[in-house]
Amino acid sequence: MLIDLFIFCFMYISGLFSFLLKYKHFLFLLLSLEFMILSLYYGLFMFLSLMGYEYFFMMLFLILSVSEGVLGLGILVLMIRSHGNDYLMSFSFLW
Repeated sequence: MLIDLFIFCFMYISGLFSFLLKYKHFLFLLLSLEFMILSLYYGLFMFLSLMGYEYFFMMLFLILSVSEGVLGLGILVLMIRSHGNDYLMSFSFLW
């Protein structure tokens, strides 16, 4: 059980560090967010299986995380079509 908690914490912290350090491309940000969601799903699975609960909440979590991913990919496609790249520093959000 302790090794599972260590794996969960390591996955989440490495996803958080990659989110904070790879901020130049929007696609890298989306991938690190999805990795953090995957680690949260793993932690939720460990918690629910340890407590003996049902897994219905995990299905709701998966639905919300997939919709978050689809929204991020839609924004990425919109950025590439309007600006030609996914660099976050190449355009201004003010206009």
